[in-house]
Amino acid sequence: MAQLAASQVAASVPFGSDLSTRRSVFKTHSINFHDRSQTPFLSLDLRINNARLRNQQIICQSVQQASISKVAVSPLNLEEAKEPPLHLYKNKEPYTATIVSVERLVGPKAPGETCHIVIDHGGNVPYWEGQSYGVIPPGENPKKPGSPHNVRLYSIASTRYGDNFDGKTASLCVRRAVYYDPETGKEDPSKNGVCSNYLCNSKPGDKVQITGPSGKIMLLPEDNPNATHIMIATGTGVAPYRGYLRRMFMESIPTFKFNGLAWLFLGVANSDSLLYDDEFTKYLKDYPDNFRFNRALSREQKSKSGGKMYVQDKIEEYSDEVFKLLDGGAHIYFCGLKGMMPGIQETLKRVAEQRGENWEEKLSQLKKNKQWHVEVY
Repeated sequence: MAQLAASQVAASVPFGSDLSTRRSVFKTHSINFHDRSQTPFLSLDLRINNARLRNQQIICQSVQQASISKVAVSPLNLEEAKEPPLHLYKNKEPYTATIVSVERLVGPKAPGETCHIVIDHGGNVPYWEGQSYGVIPPGENPKKPGSPHNVRLYSIASTRYGDNFDGKTASLCVRRAVYYDPETGKEDPSKNGVCSNYLCNSKPGDKVQITGPSGKIMLLPEDNPNATHIMIATGTGVAPYRGYLRRMFMESIPTFKFNGLAWLFLGVANSDSLLYDDEFTKYLKDYPDNFRFNRALSREQKSKSGGKMYVQDKIEEYSDEVFKLLDGGAHIYFCGLKGMMPGIQETLKRVAEQRGENWEEKLSQLKKNKQWHVEVY
C-alpha cells in the first residue's frame, strides 16, 4: 500500500516549479522537474534490474500511468511529411534565427561547461528528431581571409515541436570547447572553440546563422511503435535521444503512440556532468515498463575490472540482454565523440566471441537490417 500511495502522489504531482538555475531550462509551459532531494520517490537506483523494478511497481502501474498526461503539441501538420526535410538552408544562404535562451546544464563539479540553447526559427526550418543544424559563427575565417567561418554541425536536442511545443524552436546541447596549454596548464582563449563559445556566450535576442537541417542516419524509425531502441551516448551525444524520449514519453502525438522499450546508456565524468537527468529520471518513474536508464560515471564508478566505468563497461554488464534484443530486431544508436566507438566495438566483439558468435558477421547483418545507427564527431 505504501508503494501505491507514493505512486498516486507522484502521478498527481505536476512537472513542478523551478528549483535551481540548473533546472530553469525546463520552465517552459510549466514542464519542470522537482529537485530530487525534495521528492524521494524520484531517487531511483538506476542500476536496478528492470524486471525487479517491474515487480516493485506492478501494483500501481495502471493507477500511475492512467493519470499521466502528455503535452499537446502543434502544428500537427508537421506529422504529414513522408520524407524528412533536408538542406532547406545552405551554407551560402543560411537562415537568420534568434537565440531564445542559454542555460547551463551541468553542476559546479562538472569538468567543462555544457549549455542548453533554444533557438527560434519561426517554423521556417522544420526538422525531424535525430537531425542536425549547421551553425555559422560570426566573424572571418582565419584560414580564408574575407570568407565566413566554416559551418559547425550540432545534433538537435528537441523534437520537431521544440521546447515550446509550437514547432517554432529547436534546442542544441553544446559543450564549450576550451584549450589548455599542456606546459602551463592555463587556458588559451585564442585557441578555444569558435562556435561553441559563441553559442554558450550568446544572449536572448542575439541572431544566429543556421543551415540545414541535415542527416538521415539517426532518424527515429516509427513504423513499429512496439520496437526496442537502445541508445548509447557520451556527453552531448545524448542530444538526439532527448528528442526521441520527449516524443515517446512527453508529447501527445496522435499518430505515434510508443509502447516499445527505450534503453539509454549515458557516459559522463561525474554526477554533476549528467545532462537532462531530471527528464530521464521522470520517464523512468512514469514508464518503468518502457524506459531503462543506465549511467556510466567515469570518475565516480568502477568497472568490474576495477578501472574507470566507461559507457562500454556499462553495456558489457547488460550484454546478454542487449544481444538478445538485437537478435529480436532492436535498433541501436551511438552518438558522441569519435573516440567512444573503438572501445565500444572492442567490447561488443569480445562479448560476441564469448557467445560463440562472429562479430563482423553480426555487425554486417545489423547494418543490412538498418538496425545500426552511428553519428560521431
